[in-house]
Amino acid sequence: MTLSLVLSLLALALVRGTPILLASLGGVLSERAGIVNIALEGEMTAGAFAAALISFFTRDPWIGAIGGVAVGAAVGFALGFAATRWRVDQIVAGMGINLICTGGAAFGLIFVFNQAGVTPQVPAINQELWPLVILGIILAAALQWALSRTPIGLRLRACGENPHAARAAGIDPLAVRLYASAIAGALAGLGGVFLALGELNLYSDGMIAGRGFIALAAVIFGRWTPLGAAGVALIFGLLEALQFALQGNIAWLPSDFLQALPYIAALIALLGASGRYRPPAAEGKPYP
Repeated sequence: MTLSLVLSLLALALVRGTPILLASLGGVLSERAGIVNIALEGEMTAGAFAAALISFFTRDPWIGAIGGVAVGAAVGFALGFAATRWRVDQIVAGMGINLICTGGAAFGLIFVFNQAGVTPQVPAINQELWPLVILGIILAAALQWALSRTPIGLRLRACGENPHAARAAGIDPLAVRLYASAIAGALAGLGGVFLALGELNLYSDGMIAGRGFIALAAVIFGRWTPLGAAGVALIFGLLEALQFALQGNIAWLPSDFLQALPYIAALIALLGASGRYRPPAAEGKPYP
């Protein structure tokens, strides 16, 4: 393998891994606050669909990008509200959001465009692709610092570890969890925006293709730390990039197996992490 091919593979890995990285940062944020975020898939779907839809009608991809992030934040807020105010089981709420967002986007495509996909009729933001990739890495480093070195990070972690102690210190765990879930949704929505307007310049039914669940695996295997989750997300990106490098070069290897590589790796990662890594102590537990 030549040096140019290796560099191209690494560049593609960064691009393919960035949506997973952004969603995994959202997962870390909400789970460190105490909310299990099974809804990353739905938040990415909502962000991608909204970005493509708004871009199509405004003919401005940046307005579409802002709209996609806002819709992702709204979905995250809905998850947080259900978990904190209604005390709904967080896994059930997350799976319900996934179903609603996936089904809603599919219905929206048919209702608005009478087809299963839409290509925004505007220049995509792929000219800004690399700044967005770099932004994802910077966000991972900034979130790592914020969680470990700032009072806000300490309050958020306290709500995920011992919300009763946080309340005794004058912190409102319900408010912290709600806002953390909304910000997590915005980050996952940004991952969907990256896919729809940056990498692919379209939205089609099912295009998120389980990346939200891979992001959740990155959160767990990264031990609920931003840099750990980001590193795992980029490894998954490398596995996605390997599909393109290996297809056609290894005739005996089925293409379906290559496409399944990231999902197989996510499953192995989850099995390997089972029982070894401790999540935040109050994660998934309603308060009060």
